[in-house]
Amino acid sequence: MTDRFFINHRDAALALLNVNCRFSRKAGQFLGQLAVDSAPMSEAQADWLAKLLDRAGLPPMAEGGA
Repeated sequence: MTDRFFINHRDAALALLNVNCRFSRKAGQFLGQLAVDSAPMSEAQADWLAKLLDRAGLPPMAEGGA
């Protein structure tokens, strides 16, 4: 298991937007919203973010991350 992880969803979203991956328009809108919105994520949003991070080969969110 990796010792690297994202502490908050804003940093994770910004990292995803800056990697060389193609995202659907819906995924791009989702990441843009996460980058600017500090409101807590729903469980479904957290699951989707986790899948996007995994597909891009980026570290996961920290347990209990915002």
